[in-house]
Amino acid sequence: MVNLNFPLTSESLSMNPITEDDIANFLIHTPDFFDRHAELLATVRLTSPHGQRAVSLQERQAEMLREKIRALELRQMEMMRHGTENEVLMERLHRWVKSLLLTTHAQDLPAKMAEGIAQEFVVPQTAIRIWQVAPAHQAEPFAQGVSESVKAYAQTLSGPYVGAPAGLEVVQWLAEPNAVQSLAILPLRALSNAEEPARVIGLLVLASPDPQRYHEGMGTTLLERITELASAALSHLG
Repeated sequence: MVNLNFPLTSESLSMNPITEDDIANFLIHTPDFFDRHAELLATVRLTSPHGQRAVSLQERQAEMLREKIRALELRQMEMMRHGTENEVLMERLHRWVKSLLLTTHAQDLPAKMAEGIAQEFVVPQTAIRIWQVAPAHQAEPFAQGVSESVKAYAQTLSGPYVGAPAGLEVVQWLAEPNAVQSLAILPLRALSNAEEPARVIGLLVLASPDPQRYHEGMGTTLLERITELASAALSHLG
């Protein structure tokens, strides 16, 4: 690297040609250079990013500042949009929970739960099955048609499954199984103490004809909240 703090000779330049990095390093470490040569600032011409015309250093700095302001405005608009979407989701979740709290009879909870999700969150198809319920509820539709393989599969779920139906048996619980292109499977758990893991006592299935509605890699925070609230509400059936 050429040392720009010492006089340059033709011999030194031929042996160590000045590079752009040398110039940049010199300007960085010599902040008073343009104080001593202020007239140079008025002669510096840069290429505008909005065309091939040359602009002054001041104009280029102003353009860069405007670009930063536009980027900040777009980011602020994006944050506001996400904030509005979250408010809408929270309002829908609030109405759904309220409908569950107003349900008088415990045996009506599963149907109310599935119907409420379909309505509030615009889910085309929903289904719910619960097992290990109290004897008084074992004849209810939501406690029928659950195979041992489905129960075993449910126990393997640590959180909501989202993705393609891929021949999953729970798809047959839906009114139109052939229309399903993506689904979410929510494992409903019995309330338990901290000393033992909560066992899965049911599954809530949300299905859509849109293959991108529920896909691998999507955020599942809302689905996890729904799972927790639904599990707590269904504790009345045990």
